Amino acid sequence: MMFTSLHRNKGAQLLIGLLIGIGFGFFLQKGGVTEYDVIIGQLLLTDFTVVRVMLSAVIVGMIGFYLLKGGEMVAIHCRNVTLGSVVIGGLIFGAGFAVLGWCPGTVAGAVGQGFLDALFGGMVGMVVGAGLFAWVYPRISEGILKAGEFEVRTIPEVLGVNPWFVVIPFVVIMIGILWVLEVMGL
Repeated sequence: MMFTSLHRNKGAQLLIGLLIGIGFGFFLQKGGVTEYDVIIGQLLLTDFTVVRVMLSAVIVGMIGFYLLKGGEMVAIHCRNVTLGSVVIGGLIFGAGFAVLGWCPGTVAGAVGQGFLDALFGGMVGMVVGAGLFAWVYPRISEGILKAGEFEVRTIPEVLGVNPWFVVIPFVVIMIGILWVLEVMGL
């Protein structure tokens, strides 16, 4: 693997993570999804900017990942998932999204753009929430977080086919959705 030595270099990983995070925030801001009205418009199904940005990111990420995987530069490391952790995580994420109107990625971009509600509501809320979760984690890690564990497999693994037989149709479908949204002016 090309990145094996990089996996041992924690400093380089932190630097790459920081640069990718800055780039991610830059593209979120340029895509317009760090605007509160855009997020609310998406939730009300009147503005599909978030869907367009997410589909574009998924298309680029999916193709890029499987090109790297095909070149044996990366590997898939899926962790098993539990129903308990998905439900608890979904409830926490949904409650924060419903109360504030930001998700964790967009709130960081909104703070960078100078929105004080994102700073004091979102960032402070995420830090307090992370602290509370860390405090509660030892009590729930062997209980509800382990409930309903199931193996995670990719769609190509489940179907037993070359990944490109799945990637290409998904990319075509997502491009079709983007085209429909553009034609409908959403």
